[in-house]
This record gives sequence, structure tokens and C-alpha cells, in this order.
Amino acid sequence: MVKLGLVQTTSYSSNQNGISKISEILKKLGKQETEIICLPEQWLKNNEIKDFDLEFSDFKKIAKEFSMTIIPGAFYEITKKKTSIIAPVIGPKGEIIGKQEKIHPFDYERDTVKPGREAKIFNTACKFGVIICYDMVFPNVANIMTKKGAQVLFSPSRIVNRGIKPWQMYVQVRSLENRIPILAANVENHRFGGNSMIVDLIENNKVVTTKITKLAKQKGIAKKFNLGKYEKSRKKRFSDLNNFQ
Repeated sequence: MVKLGLVQTTSYSSNQNGISKISEILKKLGKQETEIICLPEQWLKNNEIKDFDLEFSDFKKIAKEFSMTIIPGAFYEITKKKTSIIAPVIGPKGEIIGKQEKIHPFDYERDTVKPGREAKIFNTACKFGVIICYDMVFPNVANIMTKKGAQVLFSPSRIVNRGIKPWQMYVQVRSLENRIPILAANVENHRFGGNSMIVDLIENNKVVTTKITKLAKQKGIAKKFNLGKYEKSRKKRFSDLNNFQ
């Protein structure tokens, strides 16, 4: 069993104000022995991060204190060579163990953001992938991560109110396609529609359907998963993928 969590954020007056408030939620989840936690995309006041280690030093301390992995969201990383949207992963020892780049920049992001080229797998309490917002629209991202060995997918997202319904559909379909649970975090305020969700799978008489847990307002939630229960269904699902021309 592994305990996985989500945090839904709102609007904050400054980066430090937001980090301070969310730190309290992370500590509560840490006391509940949550092992991996995901936050939304671009939830801070200033989403251009020059130094991830410095900006998320509080989160790093919390990760180390509770031996948990924190995906603090996804943000702009601007260097002399390129601009990317990056989701750093803070490991249970309090260090950034890797970064996932956004593979498919959305709309206006395409003018400045260089697309990522690799769907990475991280391995702490379990093997997982990080799907950044619009990457959820493209089936190959989730599929490649799952084929690489991901047991669960996390998705830092920032979805406007009018996009909530299709977003919920995409997340559920990716979960069903790959027979894998997905935890998708969103921002909730006047512009962004919240509804962060944990998508689990249940099977009844050989029919697999989704079971959804949603969040409201600023909140953290955790749920236990037996990730082994999905493996047989996933193996069977993938065995049928290429049996046609």
C-alpha cells in the first residue's frame, strides 16, 4: 500500500504567502504519512522561478522531515538558452531529484516555451510520471510513461472554469486507457475551476470504470492505493494494443 495526496490551491498575495499557507497543508498530510503529494501548475503569484532550490526551501525541509515526495507544481524556468515549463520533484531526503518538462506547451505558451522531449519516470515510494496540464490531452504522454513502468500518474494543472468538463474527461480516459490511477491538481479562484481529482479504477464483472474523488477550495487530501491491483489489468490491456494493421 502507498498513500498518495493532492493539494488544491487558490490565489495568494505573494509567493512566500502561498508557500507558507500550503506548507501547513503539507505538514498535515505528512503527519498522516502521505508519501507523495502533487500541487497544481503555476499557482504562485510569480511563476517564473529562477532558483527552484531557494524558492521551495520550505517544501524541501517538509519533505525531509516527513520522508515524503513533493511535486510542488510546474513553473517557468528561464535560462540563457531557453524558456521551459518545469515540474521539479523533491525527494524524501529533501533534495530535488529530477524535473519533468512540459512536452506540449499550450496556445500562447508556444511562442516562448521550448517543448520537452522526454517523458520521465521517478521512483520513490512508487514509480510515477508527471503529466503537466495540457500534456494530458495527448494520449502518447500517459501511454509512454505507463509503458516505462509508472504505477501512478500525477498531473499539476491550471484549468480555467470553461475547461473543467473536458479536462475531467481527458483525465478519466487516460486512466482507463492505461489502467492506472491519476491524481490531478488544479487551482481554484475566480478564473480557474478547481475540481482537483483523484481518479481511481474499479472493476465489476469485467467492466472497468472510474471512481472520482474531487476537492473544493484550498484543501489537501490523501488516499491509500494498492498499486499491485492494476498490474494484471494493465498487462492484459497492453497485450492487445498492436494486434492490428
